[in-house]
Amino acid sequence: MNIAYVRVSTIEQNESRQVEGLKKYGIDEWFTEKVSGKDTNRPKLQEVIKFARKGDTIFIHSLDRLARSTKDLLDIVEQLQMKGIHLVSSKESIDTNTATGKLMLTMIGAINTFERENMLERQREGIAIAKKNGVYKGRKEIEYPKDWIEVYSKYKTRNLTGTKAMEQLDLKRNTFYKLVKRYEEGK
Repeated sequence: MNIAYVRVSTIEQNESRQVEGLKKYGIDEWFTEKVSGKDTNRPKLQEVIKFARKGDTIFIHSLDRLARSTKDLLDIVEQLQMKGIHLVSSKESIDTNTATGKLMLTMIGAINTFERENMLERQREGIAIAKKNGVYKGRKEIEYPKDWIEVYSKYKTRNLTGTKAMEQLDLKRNTFYKLVKRYEEGK
């Protein structure tokens, strides 16, 4: 069976470019999610790994859609190999069914990790210089929504779940919990 795993990092991003690129493989089953690739604890990723059977092939647009770190990438590939599942990355033209594909996968995964760590290091250095020069002020503090007190009270008395409170306030998860923490600390 030909299975596709498609991932974009945020709700706002569109997966159509990846879908179009994978259609040529005659995909039988699609698994799509909109979630960060910072770790492997992703619902659809776990679902596709459980779904796939020996002899199946999982197709991805590119390696960074599967994992951000070399360790995570190699762990996923090892899981798949133990189940007899092949992995094909369209962008990098890698097929883990071949010795060359396995070697290239390891090398590209290491390079991707190296590039990401360098980018983050440059970002930290730039922020440090900007702070030193008094230019960097950090992110603008998020304001409490107008109905914050009402929704927060319902959330604290367990009349609303966190998810429902976020929906009513139109806030993302991290933002909601940052505001909760700031509010409770009296800042």
